[in-house]
Amino acid sequence: MKEQVKALHLNAYFGGFHALKDMNIIIEEKKVTAVIGPSGCGKSTFIRCINRLHETVPGAKVTGQVLLDDKDIYAPDVDPIDVRRKIGMVFQKPNPFPLLSIYDNVAAGLKLNGIKNKKRLDEIVEKTLRMAALWDEVKDKLDASGISLSGGQQQRLCIARCLAVEPEVILFDEPCASLDPISTRKIEELIAELEKDYTIIIVTHNMQQASRVSDFTAFMYLGELIEYGPTERIFTVPKQKRTEEYLSGKFG
Repeated sequence: MKEQVKALHLNAYFGGFHALKDMNIIIEEKKVTAVIGPSGCGKSTFIRCINRLHETVPGAKVTGQVLLDDKDIYAPDVDPIDVRRKIGMVFQKPNPFPLLSIYDNVAAGLKLNGIKNKKRLDEIVEKTLRMAALWDEVKDKLDASGISLSGGQQQRLCIARCLAVEPEVILFDEPCASLDPISTRKIEELIAELEKDYTIIIVTHNMQQASRVSDFTAFMYLGELIEYGPTERIFTVPKQKRTEEYLSGKFG
């Protein structure tokens, strides 16, 4: 399998607090990797280090390396904005731009990247809304506000916005945490479809979701990576006692 993202001796800090401790992990291309563990164990911090969002927090610091296609994204000559275009992120709470229409929510990143041609914008907006399984629901109201949509639709709009700038990797930070079961199922089906073309990392507190959607699972505890491997093995024959105890509900 081809490696797409690799973290080497990755550490993250919030001021004096050591949030992520010497993490080493290889994420395979065009697979879904779930990151599980109790609240506060460093799951979201880890993925925010992968697209250089962690350093935007005052007092936050990262050491170690994150390689994307064997290039260190923390190298001095690398632009964080370029990193975030290649490694897109969908957050726990849907966050469409409130003052923009559905169309302009999707087109915003394209316009920032210099695409002005209306025909080209139209094509990409339709294509990515179709990819996000949202086109049929919004095609007759593209001028409506992004926040006029339901929670599940807003989340799929955010996914379309992410896809529009053609990332290589998509990070999902508990994307279904605020959604109802029907919307959750649609997002999970969408992730299964996107896996054909994108490398996906999903942070989830829902172990059933992790077992349903992922090929690989990483279990984190107190800022450390405890165990990582094929999802089926992690959930059936974990090698580490703490993994087994977490999966069986003894803590977390």
